[in-house]
Amino acid sequence: MSTPTRTSGVVAGLGSYFLWGFLPLYFVILGSTGPWEIVSWRILWSMLFCVGILVVTKQFTATVALLRNRKIVLYTIVAGVLIYVNWQFYIIANLTGRIVEGSLGYFINPLVTILLGVLVLGEKLRPLQWVSMSLAAIAVIILIVGYGQVPWLSFILAGSFGIYGLVKNRIGGILNATQSLTFETMWLVPVAVVFVSIEMAAGTLDFGAHDPANTLLLIALGPVTAIPLLLFGFASSRVPLSWMGFMQYVAPTLQFTIGVFVMHEPMPPVRLIGFALVWVGLLALMIDMAQRNRRRTA
Repeated sequence: MSTPTRTSGVVAGLGSYFLWGFLPLYFVILGSTGPWEIVSWRILWSMLFCVGILVVTKQFTATVALLRNRKIVLYTIVAGVLIYVNWQFYIIANLTGRIVEGSLGYFINPLVTILLGVLVLGEKLRPLQWVSMSLAAIAVIILIVGYGQVPWLSFILAGSFGIYGLVKNRIGGILNATQSLTFETMWLVPVAVVFVSIEMAAGTLDFGAHDPANTLLLIALGPVTAIPLLLFGFASSRVPLSWMGFMQYVAPTLQFTIGVFVMHEPMPPVRLIGFALVWVGLLALMIDMAQRNRRRTA
C-alpha cells in the first residue's frame, strides 16, 4: 500500500475518533432536549443523510436490492437494536453528568471484544491478553468500590458496542458503512416516530418549539452521526488493523478529559486507581497487538 494512501487513512481514522471524542460537548449543548428525543432525531436524520449519500453516489438501487438477502436483514436488525441501546445510554451518560463513566465503557470495550472472541468464536488468549483481562477484572472491582455501586452504564456501553462489532464482523464485506447504517437506522424509524409522537402529544417536543439554533443542532445529528462512521470505514480499508487499535483510544481519552477538566466530574483517588489499571491493561494489549503485527509482517 502506498504511503499517501496510508497517510490519508490515518488522517481519516484520527478524524473519526476525534469527532467521537468531542461528541459529549455536542450533547451537553443539547441539554434542553431530553435523551429520548435526541436519539429519535439522531435515528431519523442519520437515515435521511445516509439515503442522500446513497442517491448521490448512485448506490441507492443496489442497496435496496440487498434487502432480498435475509442474512443482511436479520443482522442489520440486531445491529440496529444494539446501536440504539448504545446511543441511548451514551446520551443519558452525557446529560446526567456521567461522561467519565461513559468513557470507561469505551476504554474497556476492546477487552469485551477479546472476551467475546473467546466465548463466541473459540479464540485462545495470548499471555499479554491474559494480563489485560486480569488487570481489567481488578480495575472493575476497585471501580465498584470507588463508585459505591456497579458501573452498569459502563458495562452496558461496552457490552452493546462490543456485540455490535461482532455482528458487524458477520456482515463485513457485504455492506459498506453507509449501507449498513442506512439499514440499521431504517429498522429503528418506527421506534423514533413513536417517541417523537409521545413528546408531541405531551407538548414536550423540543424540536422547532423554542430555539432555532437547537433545532438546527438536532437536524445536524444526521451528519454528526454518519461522518465519523464514514471516515472510520475509509480508514479501515487503508490502515493496518493494529494501527486502528491504537487510534481507537483517542475517543475515550478525549471523553475522559472533557468529563474531568471541562465538566468537572469528581475523580477521587480510588476511581483514578481503577482507571489507571485499565490503562495499564490497555498498554499490555497494545504491546500484544504490535508484537502480533510484527510477526505477521515477518
